[in-house]
Amino acid sequence: MRILASRAFLLSCLCFVLCSCGSSDRHYDFQGRVVSKVPATHTLVVDHENIPGFMGAMTMPYPVAASVDLSGVEAGDRITARVVVHKEGDYELTKVAVTDSSHRKEVAETRQLFPGEEIPDVELVNQDGKRIRLSDFRGKTVLLTFIYTRCPMPTFCPRLSSLFAAVEKELAKDPEEFRRTQLVSVSIDPKFDTPPVLRKYGLAYLGGEEQGFGHWSFTVPTPENLKKLAQAFALIYEEEDNQIAHSMSTVLIDPGGRLVKEWNVSDWTSSEAVAAMRQVENAKN
Repeated sequence: MRILASRAFLLSCLCFVLCSCGSSDRHYDFQGRVVSKVPATHTLVVDHENIPGFMGAMTMPYPVAASVDLSGVEAGDRITARVVVHKEGDYELTKVAVTDSSHRKEVAETRQLFPGEEIPDVELVNQDGKRIRLSDFRGKTVLLTFIYTRCPMPTFCPRLSSLFAAVEKELAKDPEEFRRTQLVSVSIDPKFDTPPVLRKYGLAYLGGEEQGFGHWSFTVPTPENLKKLAQAFALIYEEEDNQIAHSMSTVLIDPGGRLVKEWNVSDWTSSEAVAAMRQVENAKN
């Protein structure tokens, strides 16, 4: 089975298919493997072979018809299903049936996540040398990004940290909003970014105010846990000539520990991020 290359590619494929569907519903039967189930959105992420007339072989999320009971479907299951493309342009799965449930234990614990899925609850060490877990922030809306302190590219880590500093200042204007949110910077350089290094780096963006660490944590995972996070959030990193070549990933996590949104570039604004965090808070209330 082929893995989805990018969400942009997926959307372009869907646009082509849906625009050519005509005026009546179309049905496409297929077989595949469930990569994950997202109960919050009644969605299955399915790894499937080519579906003639609809979609090439790839992994992609499918909304499931409300009438379909997913209680007996789990990640790793082999299924048969029918994708119905409605004349209005939307699509959904019907007739979902498990044909083989013996592979559930083989499902990998980490992989690229889709919105609505829970993030990996990995252990991190913060700027004070304290061991924490991402689940420690349950109940809060979390904005998380990846940096490393030696990054020399102004449009990469320094820009991300500057954006976080602006988000920090905006959220601090409302004490209640400040209490319900959390910022987390995760280093991709475990060999160099020790807690003292992260503390010094963090203070530079917090204006020297140590109390800021209560709301903005600067953390480093073990190399193994970094790999889990990188896979979950489609982060690419590779050490080259004492520097680290890397992509960018900033993610928004809801109070239940589920992925809401991600930015894979640094051209987002602090106001955009704050607005997204507030939207999560409003949805909760």
